[in-house]
Formats: sequence, C-alpha cells, structure tokens
Amino acid sequence: MNGVELFLLGRTLMKIGEEALPTEGIGRHSTSVRTVLIVVSDVRAHPGSAVGEIATRTGLPQSAVSAAVARLREAGAITTEPDSRDRRRLLIQSASQASGRVEEVRSAPIDTALAAALDTDDPQRVAEIVALLDELARHLTPQALTRLRG
Repeated sequence: MNGVELFLLGRTLMKIGEEALPTEGIGRHSTSVRTVLIVVSDVRAHPGSAVGEIATRTGLPQSAVSAAVARLREAGAITTEPDSRDRRRLLIQSASQASGRVEEVRSAPIDTALAAALDTDDPQRVAEIVALLDELARHLTPQALTRLRG
C-alpha cells in the first residue's frame, strides 16, 4: 500500500462510517456529518476552545464550525459558556454527561453499512472486517496524528 491508496482507503472508511450513523429524526442541517465529527473531535482534544481556534486547527470555515457547534449543543454533545475575558466569545467543551442522542450515535453498529460496501450478506466476513478495523483503531488513535506532526 502506498500513501495514495491509504488516503483513498481512509476516505472510503469515512463514507462507510457516515452511512452507519443514525440520522432518523434529526432533520436537515446546513453542516455535514463529517464537519460535526471533525469539530467534536477537536473539542475533545482541546476543551475550552473558541470557534475561531477550532476553525484554525481544523481548517474548516468559521461559519461551518459555528453551525456544527450549534448542532452539537442541540444534541447535548457539548456545552458552551462565555469567555470571562471576552464575553463575545464562547468557550466550548464536551458535555459532562452524554445525551441520549450522543449515546445512540456512539453505539450505532457499522455492520449493515459495511456489508453494503463489501457487497456481501455473509455475517462472518463482516465480523472479520470489523475485527480488523477494531485492531487498526486500537493502534491508530487520534493521538497518532500528533506523532506525525512532532
């Protein structure tokens, strides 16, 4: 495997992950699932950040980060509070307790989306691939990215 193949695999895995996430009852939003997940990941890694700081770190437009923050706050995934030094800024952090919606998203199985992407109805094959993905996830955590930049 080379860098291009790895990049394309990552993109494919992201799309399968997006397909696996439950979307029933959430209505239409101006932000993509990908944007929301990027923002919540950054908030977890950098609690107490403002929208502009998240935008700088993620490379997302500030308007997209603001929309994702609103969506995450509505879902109960994050909380915001005014910055004591600058009341115009909101500081964002993960909610201390996960809402029902957050638990639903976190517990969504990938089997159906993965089976569709693999074009198989063999549950054993899907389970094998899930096990491989679990193994990769144990080794390639978000912290691995900090080692790349270091």
